[in-house]
Amino acid sequence: MPLHRPSHPLRRFGSAPVQAIAAPARRRRGLLVGAAALLFSGVAVAALPAAQPETTDDDGQWQALSLAPIARGGGTGMRQSATAAVEAIPVAPERQRLTFTLTYSGAEPFGAMLMRAGAGYADAATAHRMVGKVPGGTQVQLVLGPRAASGRTIMRVDLTAAVDRRLHIARTAQGLSLTTERIAVDSRPVRIRGRAGNGIYWALRAAGASPQAAAEYLRALAAQLDVGSEVGPNDGFDLILAHRSSASGAAQEGPLLYAGLDRVGGKQVQLVRWRSGNALTWVDANADQATNTGSGAMMWPAAGRLTSGFGYRRHPILGYSRLHAGIDIAAPSGTPIVAAAAGQVTAAGWAGGSGRMVRISHGGGIATSYAHMSAIAAEPGSFVRQGQVIGYVGSSGLSTGAHVHYSVYVSGQPVNPMTVRLSAPAPVDTRQISAVRQRLKALLGVGTQRV
Repeated sequence: MPLHRPSHPLRRFGSAPVQAIAAPARRRRGLLVGAAALLFSGVAVAALPAAQPETTDDDGQWQALSLAPIARGGGTGMRQSATAAVEAIPVAPERQRLTFTLTYSGAEPFGAMLMRAGAGYADAATAHRMVGKVPGGTQVQLVLGPRAASGRTIMRVDLTAAVDRRLHIARTAQGLSLTTERIAVDSRPVRIRGRAGNGIYWALRAAGASPQAAAEYLRALAAQLDVGSEVGPNDGFDLILAHRSSASGAAQEGPLLYAGLDRVGGKQVQLVRWRSGNALTWVDANADQATNTGSGAMMWPAAGRLTSGFGYRRHPILGYSRLHAGIDIAAPSGTPIVAAAAGQVTAAGWAGGSGRMVRISHGGGIATSYAHMSAIAAEPGSFVRQGQVIGYVGSSGLSTGAHVHYSVYVSGQPVNPMTVRLSAPAPVDTRQISAVRQRLKALLGVGTQRV
């Protein structure tokens, strides 16, 4: 219900909206009492002056002092309503310089990210060509200048393109110019050691190994022993990884260089990554005759972490216990899935609860399958090489999240993928045994240790 407004113009009384509202009622009572006294006293009453019409300014002042809703800027709220004294700015001046801190996702071209921030097409395309390949997750400092016809001009771009290289793009009189800053890098390997405990994979992760490093370590061991049954809780794992760190704090993990296992009451395993011809293989430097364990070893099908092993378990969707005839490797949706070994694709398509699946025959009665893909990149009947992309991680079929269900079959029966080799190990040239052991000695003598 609107408040009663007096017929005379309001005046500003500082911060007294309540007085302004209550005053008319008191004046009316006073006028009525005075008029009655004059009427009965017989005194002639002079006519009151005519009320002056209200003006726009009066109405604006009344609104400013009224009990308007606080959310709308009433006089009783945090700020008063606008009055005629407030002058609107006809055109707000545009900022001539904008500064952004961006994170490049890697899912789009670098220039597209700059254009989304407001950069013009020509400058964004030039900066895109200058920086080259930029890894996802890179922090980018961007400064934009005045607006041009197709967007703002780029004044400066700064980013760390690699652990040892920082790029600076700046505007000069001739246009955009690129400067490369070299960063000092420490290339000492990192050593990770610990006990296998109740599960070697999670023990590796708890000790500081990345999902990729843990998976690579288990693949190397799988050529020597059954990781699922032959590794005891007191056995000690030992990893040495290539590692690069810069003065700026950036770090980059490299490949696994050494995979060791100190078995309680068993043979010690000491595997060294070794180049044999044009291929990198694992060599057991602790054997009587050095053995190449890389021959016949299957590749890990996707870069991810092992979330479920081979064996009986309670199905997370169906709710009852049954054989989990493979292993689950969790990875972001869209992660490439590669063939574990060379072979012929015998099936590629929808497979019920397995979703989109690819099955490959490798000869000798050995086959592999890859389930729950988001997309398939192989044709039935085609031949694929080891490491070739055959699909992408997804969650199709009966699945609770993005992963690849990887299975290995021998003569039609599922077996533990962590224990399968396609052929027997091949011996290393005896002339290289001494060099392999010298390499092992050098690796064990250096490195920043994590225990």
